[in-house]
Amino acid sequence: MSQPLEFFIGIFEHFGDPKKRVFLGYILLSILIAFIWLLVARKMSLRAAIAKVFDKKIFFSRSSRGDYTIFFINRIFTLFISPLLLTQLVVATGLFHLLHRVDWPEFPAAASLPTLLIIMAFTVTIFVLDDLTKYIVHRWMHKWPLLWALHKTHHSATNLTPLTIYRTHPLEGIVFSLRSAFTQGVALSIFFYWFDDKVDLMTVLGVNVLVFTFNVAGSNLRHSHIGIRYWRWLEYVLISPAQHQLHHSVAVQHHDKNFGATLAVWDWLFGSLHHSVETEDLTLGLGQGEPDTDHSLYAMYLRPLLEIYLYLRRRARTAALKITTLFRPTPSVEWLLHPSGNTKTKDQDEKNASL
Repeated sequence: MSQPLEFFIGIFEHFGDPKKRVFLGYILLSILIAFIWLLVARKMSLRAAIAKVFDKKIFFSRSSRGDYTIFFINRIFTLFISPLLLTQLVVATGLFHLLHRVDWPEFPAAASLPTLLIIMAFTVTIFVLDDLTKYIVHRWMHKWPLLWALHKTHHSATNLTPLTIYRTHPLEGIVFSLRSAFTQGVALSIFFYWFDDKVDLMTVLGVNVLVFTFNVAGSNLRHSHIGIRYWRWLEYVLISPAQHQLHHSVAVQHHDKNFGATLAVWDWLFGSLHHSVETEDLTLGLGQGEPDTDHSLYAMYLRPLLEIYLYLRRRARTAALKITTLFRPTPSVEWLLHPSGNTKTKDQDEKNASL
């Protein structure tokens, strides 16, 4: 296979990789779920459902075209930068050696635990820990100005498509890649420390069985215009498509809500949960106080860098002013440093002091 063709195939390999959310199998299942929802829950006709699912106004909008463009550019960027990033194996190896230097208490029961139980525990642990760290980093993205400048690229989408998940600034992609490497590295090192060669992962098509279940259940609908809502009790546990679409809303009451990737439990525990609403009238995007969204490459790639530069410059100036004020001599110290100063001014100061 020629190198250019291999490179081109590498750009679109995610559509054939079950480990990626945009695997064509998951997308087709999401379309099927959308049809069932519209036909059964919304009582639409088949013709109306087809028009709704394949709405040309959505998929050919400027926002969606921006998704397609940034997907293509980011995939090229990833092919070049990925070898330079930390891998989970590097993190796991480092932590593994670090853990062996610690005098940990003995755990005799570890050797006697059934292998199946260890595999199940590892599968659940790595899924839950991965989802928790996604929640934490996603919340940081909204709270810290430097990270929010990057995360705006994702939230600048005014229409959602399955490819909106790739609508991220490359620097944000690096942050989440490092998060994944650290999280999986921690889980791997700890489990191998305690259970050695009994550690394994329950998988389907090479994917964590819990992640596979999430993807098969319509994960791509979270970035779509099909606002499927779950029962209220279930939305305390799992983020519904409509809940994530609400996360993209510009309405003030929806700000900083539903940070969860799969589990809604973290939003429930940490006070950021918002149950789903009808999504037809939601306006998506950045909202008031933010630059107008033009879906240009400048807005998605360069403007975040400019905002970071301006923010750091403001903070540097503020810090410099505080330092200057801190070390500025007081009037009495100034007089001691310059005793031969203006006598008239000195006499006037003493007169004022006596008054």
